[in-house]
Amino acid sequence: MLGMDYISKTAKQMMKTFDDNVRQGQQQLEQWLGDTGMVDHAKLSTLSEMSDAYRAMAEDLLLHPLRFASAEIELGKKHLGLARYTFSRLTGKQPEPVAVPESDDRRFLADDWRKHVPFDVLQQVYLINSGAFLNWVENMEGLPGPARDQMMFYARQLTSALSPSNYPLTNPEVLRITWERKGMNLVDGARNLVEDLRQNPGLFNVGMTDRSAFEVGGNLATTPGKVVYQNELIQLIQYTPTTRTVAQQPLLIIPPWINKFYILDLTERNSFIRWLVSQGQTVFVVSWRNPGPAQKETGWDDYMKLGPLAAIDAVTEATGEEQMNAIGYCIGGTLLGSTMAWLEKKNRNPIISTTYLTTLLDFSDPGGIGVFINDHSIRGIERAMERKGYLDGRAMAFTFNLLRENDLFWSYWTNNYLKGLKPAAFDLLYWNTDGTNLPYRMHSYYLREMYLHNRLVQPDALTMNGETINLSEIRVPSFFLSARQDHIAKWKTTYHGAYAYGGDVRFVLSGSGHIAGVINPPYKEKYGFWTNNTLPEDPDAWFSGAEQHPGSWWPYWREWIVGYEGDQVPARQPGEGKLEVIEDAPGSYVKVKAADAGH
Repeated sequence: MLGMDYISKTAKQMMKTFDDNVRQGQQQLEQWLGDTGMVDHAKLSTLSEMSDAYRAMAEDLLLHPLRFASAEIELGKKHLGLARYTFSRLTGKQPEPVAVPESDDRRFLADDWRKHVPFDVLQQVYLINSGAFLNWVENMEGLPGPARDQMMFYARQLTSALSPSNYPLTNPEVLRITWERKGMNLVDGARNLVEDLRQNPGLFNVGMTDRSAFEVGGNLATTPGKVVYQNELIQLIQYTPTTRTVAQQPLLIIPPWINKFYILDLTERNSFIRWLVSQGQTVFVVSWRNPGPAQKETGWDDYMKLGPLAAIDAVTEATGEEQMNAIGYCIGGTLLGSTMAWLEKKNRNPIISTTYLTTLLDFSDPGGIGVFINDHSIRGIERAMERKGYLDGRAMAFTFNLLRENDLFWSYWTNNYLKGLKPAAFDLLYWNTDGTNLPYRMHSYYLREMYLHNRLVQPDALTMNGETINLSEIRVPSFFLSARQDHIAKWKTTYHGAYAYGGDVRFVLSGSGHIAGVINPPYKEKYGFWTNNTLPEDPDAWFSGAEQHPGSWWPYWREWIVGYEGDQVPARQPGEGKLEVIEDAPGSYVKVKAADAGH
């Protein structure tokens, strides 16, 4: 009788031979299709990764049959329990269900799922089978963490796509609406689908909000101000003061360019920029250009020179002040940190304090997008960018939506196209879908040097504009704000970046996530925040010693920044200094759509 070791060894050899042949053919097909332009390289890379993931699952099944058999037994027990449940329901009883959705799963909230026995059973069959499949993938043996996370991502996409809630004939709520509306919901849904395809030619995204309800510069980004400087990459906005006197040191904000700056100025009540102006700050904000093919070779060094370095000089021209405070948000904070290290090497000190909002400087744990951070994925993205000159911002938005696919894709799919509903007007979702493109050279550098190799936090591992970068050499006082539920810049990872920073560091943790944790005006009295004036190496030790506060972190930051503002001086009007007014805020760069920039 053959031993298990022999069977295992033979199975491994068979899988290796099969795997080598499939990979070789897959790579040749991918290269040919991509080079002919028939299929986008990035899409091919994703399909290739999915193929790798499912092939690894098959290998695990072949090599560990006993573990799979055990899982099958458990699955059989649940189905047997479901059969008993079904019989009880058919006899008029109301037993406890075998499987129930998670508390945050909104797909099966309608009473129709429980009211009708066939759909009640269908829902539970799906929950049992999908749960067993995901549990099997999560417990596969011999896989490093990143590979397991990637497999879980693709397994989750598969199970989410197969949910009975996504199809008209298996969703009882949709069937009821179809009967009540005599099918007009499906007609309206088809119209919605055609409109979304028209809005996103070549890159399908579900409609998430009523786009006709908003206008940048109309009812969004309305804080008064003027564009006082521009170059080929940025416009610089100086906001009109609302106080008689202002702080001597102006405030420069470097927002992200993966999204647009007006997340900081959505509406009057929620505007961080308007609040800063009301606190007596002379506020300058960088508005990034939405790049297209002409910016293909614009790199990280160019973003530093044409972004914060150019803005620093422009602020000095506009105000006459040689020094200022600076805020960086998300990737804007990553660039600000890089710039501060560069300025340190140059022995320049125009920035006297820095504030970092949900900023990664250490990329050791990239959060949810870690499933895309591997050499194979990045090569696919690079080939797509090299062909077009940029990464389309709509593709980036779709990728981020898939990190929470049921909430940010399938729920809109069901509401828009099956129920025939129009998305509600929601300013945050309008901003979220108003994406920006990313130049090939810059984004390739960012993905490889920071996300893949985590070199920014390593002393002298990166050279920018002729100088090696060492964050630990920075001596400027800094305020780091992170968000506890942030899945993009996880707070413990941002903490490691803050710990690597030189100078006096104040770390603050807000409630909520990447956006709501930052845009949290005091009047809402929501979320709260944690403070700890010490900075131990371990973030858990920091949190265990932290004090919780109610409400917004904004007033707490205001108390901190006062020490770096200087004296009070007469309020400065845009255009009064050496820089003339170019146009009204929010400027023209922010109004360019990703699709238009690509032409």
